[in-house]
Amino acid sequence: MCVNSVQVTVLVELGSVSFLTENLRMASDKSENCLGWAARDESGVLSPYEFNRRAVGKDDISVRITHCGMCYADVLYTRGKSRKSLYPVVPGHEIVGIVQEAGSDVHRFKIGDHVGVGTYVNSCRDCEYCDDGLEVHCADGIVTTFNGVDVDGTITRGGYSSFIVVHERYCYNIPDSYPLALAAPLLCAGITVYTPMIRHKMNQPGKSLGVIGLGGLGHLAVKFGKAFGLYVTVFSTSMSKKEEALTILGADNFVVSSDKEQMKTLDKSLDFIIDTASGDHIFDPYISTLKTAGVLVLVGAPNEIKLSPLNLLLGMITISGSVVGGTKRTQEMLDFCGTHKIHPEIEIIPIQSVNEALERLIKNDVKYRFVIDIENSLK
Repeated sequence: MCVNSVQVTVLVELGSVSFLTENLRMASDKSENCLGWAARDESGVLSPYEFNRRAVGKDDISVRITHCGMCYADVLYTRGKSRKSLYPVVPGHEIVGIVQEAGSDVHRFKIGDHVGVGTYVNSCRDCEYCDDGLEVHCADGIVTTFNGVDVDGTITRGGYSSFIVVHERYCYNIPDSYPLALAAPLLCAGITVYTPMIRHKMNQPGKSLGVIGLGGLGHLAVKFGKAFGLYVTVFSTSMSKKEEALTILGADNFVVSSDKEQMKTLDKSLDFIIDTASGDHIFDPYISTLKTAGVLVLVGAPNEIKLSPLNLLLGMITISGSVVGGTKRTQEMLDFCGTHKIHPEIEIIPIQSVNEALERLIKNDVKYRFVIDIENSLK
């Protein structure tokens, strides 16, 4: 559900969706003051903003936020570019921090635990998808971490803030040895590429993987691919990224996708491709690099897909789309990153620099993910 190196969250109209509401009702009259940064209108300019978080219910934890990653969804919603922005908008859905309070019925977490919160904070918890740990595909729709409408009618506010209260189901354990700042991008960019890689068996050592685009998502796809034992080729329109792809990220091959001769050398050589690019691009040149029965997974969001159906038919090619993962897969991904020391490449900034960072994000001027140091700059 990401655009380029970022994720586009979808506003869910709850309507008659049935949720478990008791926990929220019990806490509704004991809200707590929270400091954040918010956009008030379509200018998208963020500035300090105080608001109330609900009190901790019996199944909730309160997380003191230490860091929050920045995603292109933050641009879209603060500037009113994606469906309806519910101002004031407090963005941020790559949230990490430390448990500071836990409800009476919470069993998975305790005070002091390192935890993460991702792109959604509620679902029906009763449909076939929620039962399978695929809450992001909840039949009744998810409640997004910010700019969503929760069951009690309140607007959700995200991680550009001092703390957040979340039902324990939608929180994740972060290994104690894993740096919190580095964990933040995993909650959106990381899980967005990890989920389809596992679903389509892109974790088979010795297989070959192509990665289109080398931004926030793409660089993590490269790192996962290498951890899975794949031979990884990076496709990019910019030769300037070759050294980073090969020496910093560890890719095995780098191809300038606009160079027809370079592309021809890869004819029918790849088992998989993961496409993280959101700019409009033609697909046939990439499909020609796939082996028979190869798989191309789209996690970016171009305006349209242009390709020759005959190439799919003759090559028995599968094209698939994917958004972020469910709770089970997200926890699995965090544990995998902890075990294999997979660390995103980040630039840490203070909250006071978010407006500049959002402008840089629009220009793709970041290597490869901004992370806000909430703990030390939001006072």
